[in-house]
Amino acid sequence: MKLPKDKTAIVTRHNKVVYDCDDTVAKVFNATKPSSDIVNEALNLTRAEQAGIDVPALIEVGKTGNNWAILTEKVEGKTLRQLMNEAPEKSEEYLTQLIELELSVHAHRAPLMNRQKDKYARMIADASDIITEAQRYELLMRLDGMPNHTKLCHGDFVPSNVIVREDGSMCVCDWAHATQGNGGADCAITYLHLMLNGEEENAQSYLRLYCERQGCTVNYVQGWMSIVAAAELARGRVAEHDYLLSMVDVVDYV
Repeated sequence: MKLPKDKTAIVTRHNKVVYDCDDTVAKVFNATKPSSDIVNEALNLTRAEQAGIDVPALIEVGKTGNNWAILTEKVEGKTLRQLMNEAPEKSEEYLTQLIELELSVHAHRAPLMNRQKDKYARMIADASDIITEAQRYELLMRLDGMPNHTKLCHGDFVPSNVIVREDGSMCVCDWAHATQGNGGADCAITYLHLMLNGEEENAQSYLRLYCERQGCTVNYVQGWMSIVAAAELARGRVAEHDYLLSMVDVVDYV
């Protein structure tokens, strides 16, 4: 894969850099990222598209130099995160749009996606050097007891992963963590990420609005909190380690 010399870095993370390449976007991973994860992300993207979701079209998966990369079409517009930053007084309106889009994603099915419970079980096992054996057992028992659903779940449904075009239509990006499973877990992840981003007011508003729109209780979503917090620990989120560990320690919500 050959990228233009005048590419512009638009997002930098610990394991990747995302470049604007004029009419395409390249996500370039560092050498420690397993190639199987990269191929799986591209596969998730195509399966989401086949399920009927508005996503950036996949163009190429390959190597640029020694690094694996995913090349997609560039979707023109602003992310919901940018819109919320520009007009914080409209945050609840934008959160409502986020929830409507999230529920529309959950209405789709993608039978070939990885199963959510299997993925979380693996991630809880991967956090064995961070959480105790007793915590791991409790988490796995809780996970096993959660309702089995087959909804298409994004796994990282945050405002920065939704692009709003000029005509108001929305495109969902970054399908690395997608699974088929329970929408309550997807909600719990979004809530947790808003909290980790220092947006407690938005997080509480989002949780309330989601439950009202979905017709479920807050306790139903909160039952997933310790599970998704353990999954985030397995991803090596060092800066938020103490907060995530405190979420894992919560046995029951009232």
